[in-house]
Order: sequence, then structure tokens, then C-alpha cells
Amino acid sequence: MSQAAAQSKKVSFRAKESTACPICDENHQKEQMFQGGGRLIAGKLAQDLRRLYEKNRKFGRVSPLDYVMTVCPRCLYSSFPKDWNALNPADNEAIRMATDARRSYIEKILGPLDFTQDRQIVLGAASYLLGMDCYQLRGVSVAPTPKKAVCAIRAAWYFSDLHDEFPNLGYDKIRDLLYQKAAVIYGYTLELMQNGNEPVDQAAGMLGPDTDNNWGFDGVIYLNAFLTKKFKDQMAPKPEDQVLLLSRAKRTLARLYGSGKASKGKPGPIVEMTRELYDEYNAILEAMGGEK
Repeated sequence: MSQAAAQSKKVSFRAKESTACPICDENHQKEQMFQGGGRLIAGKLAQDLRRLYEKNRKFGRVSPLDYVMTVCPRCLYSSFPKDWNALNPADNEAIRMATDARRSYIEKILGPLDFTQDRQIVLGAASYLLGMDCYQLRGVSVAPTPKKAVCAIRAAWYFSDLHDEFPNLGYDKIRDLLYQKAAVIYGYTLELMQNGNEPVDQAAGMLGPDTDNNWGFDGVIYLNAFLTKKFKDQMAPKPEDQVLLLSRAKRTLARLYGSGKASKGKPGPIVEMTRELYDEYNAILEAMGGEK
């Protein structure tokens, strides 16, 4: 079989150059996805800005998200490629010291993992959980908060899919917990956009939250409002606190809605979804006796 014919049957390939782990010095060949060839069949855009993909008859399940995070197969250090080597000595030491805890934590959730194997749904889920864990130990210079938010919502998507495949293993509980974590971290990210305590511009190119459209900071505003509405009961158990929480999110959403109406440069889908979400906020707050 020719090399071209062999490639036409594969989803991914291994990079020729080795990637060295800055934590433990392990070398590995990073797996990357082939482009084109009818591998991706794009479906609809979900309310949480996830691009859904249809199962491919030839290739089966294909997801670009599987290949985004760089993960060391030895110590399980995980990061976005841009940040892989951007470690100061304190970050490096903290991540190195947490290696055993990191492995124990991920194996309790997903079982033993081997990142020398080809990426699939379980390794994809693990890559983002590990990313959240490692960014928790990173300094402010790499803007860890928005990156943790992206990792959290992508991990929630994976556990939603895992629950669909294995409905009796409790993955729905992990999915909901991750969505709630994403809701909280997107709220923090919104604050950072205003107070400048982290250089959030460093995360602009990877805010996604998916890989087909990078909605950038507009996506942060929208997702903060979407997740706040979805998990208001968990974030604020008292009705009066829910009204305050929703009112604050609605005011931020209103600015995005207003800028979308005023600018032809805003992408149509997010403007329309923002309008629908804004109307939902009005209805919820009115029913709760809050602002209209």
C-alpha cells in the first residue's frame, strides 16, 4: 500500500520531531490530526458553543479536540502547546512534585492511561482534566484562569459523550461538576478582563471554546451568562442571591448584545444566540421579581 493510501485511512500521525517534557525530560512524538480528506463532518453549533461532529462512516468518531493538549506520557504534565516550555522554576517544581498525585487523581476517574497510544475519547477527556490540574499550579504570567475555563468546559463535553456511551458509570455527575467549575472560572475570567490581574490577552488565541471558531472574549461573556443561568441553583441557593447573580450576568450580556447590533463585524451566530439568551434572562428575572 502506498504512503498516500495508508494516510487516507488514518485520522492522525506522529510528528517527526521529538517533544521533550520540561518537567521530567521524557521525549515523545506528539500526535497530530491529518487535515482534510473528509475526516470531519461538521454538525450544528450547540448552545454552549460546542461544534458537534457527525460520526464518520469511514473513520468513526473524529474530534479535533483530542489532539490539542500536549501531554507527557511519563509524568502527565499537560498544557496548551504555547505554554509547554513557558515554565518558571517555581511552576516547574510544583508540577514535578505533584506528579504522583496527578496520576492517582486521573486514574481514580478514568482508570490507567497510556498517552503513548493514539488519542481517543478517554485520553481526550484526561488531557483536559490534567490541563486543569497543571494550570492550577502555573503563575499569572501565562494567564492560567481563562485556560482553566476552556479546559473545564471541554472536559465537560467529553464526559457528556462518555455518559452517552457508558450511561451507568456516573460520568453525568462528573460532567455537571465540570460545567459548574467552568461557570465559576468563566466568572473569574470576566473579572480578569476588567481588572487586568492576569494578562488574559495571552489566552485570546485559544479561548475557543471549541476549535472551529474562536469566539474570543465575546465567547467568555456569552458562556459566563449561559453557564450562570444553567447552574444558578448551585451557584446561589437563595433566590435573592440568584437575582443578584443573574442581574450581573445580564448587564454584561447586554453590552455584548448591544455591540453585536451596532457592529457588522460581529459573527452572526453568536449575536443571534446572545439575543435568545438575553430574552431568556428577561423572562427568568421577571418571573423571579427581579429587574426586567
